[in-house]
Amino acid sequence: MKKLFTIILVTLLTLPAWSQEDELAKMDPKAQEKIRAARIAYITDRLGLTPEEAERFWPIYREFSNKRMELKQQFDQAKKNPNPAKPKEETERELVELGLQLKQQELDLEKDYSKRILNVIPAQKLMALKTAEDDFRRLLIQQIQQRQLQQQRKQQLQERNEQRLRQRNN
Repeated sequence: MKKLFTIILVTLLTLPAWSQEDELAKMDPKAQEKIRAARIAYITDRLGLTPEEAERFWPIYREFSNKRMELKQQFDQAKKNPNPAKPKEETERELVELGLQLKQQELDLEKDYSKRILNVIPAQKLMALKTAEDDFRRLLIQQIQQRQLQQQRKQQLQERNEQRLRQRNN
């Protein structure tokens, strides 16, 4: 467990910093793959999946995650590209309605995939899945924030050193 956790942390520390989790989708494919691998390792460990369970679970989970991501992207796309011919109030009402429709679709998707996943893993492990996903997301965000802070400190130090060097040369 400690070794796996260390591997995950090292993997995450090598990723470029991003300001928000939504930015992860815009990342370099290599960094995305590192995150996917870390997520798989983390969730597999947290759920205590056997190799047989993991082999059957991950294709279903990946399919579910991809479909869930598509729903989120639909909403993001609608927010980014509002119809300029419509009044703002009408556009916002449509976004609220679309958001509710997509949430319902996501709930239906989750119900369907929960049934499929229950054919592969016990209910106890399915119940632990949401917690593991949330914990991984929190861990990832913490690592990103720590890396950003380190980069800010490094930049501030460089700026101070450059300023001191300029003062000495004057």
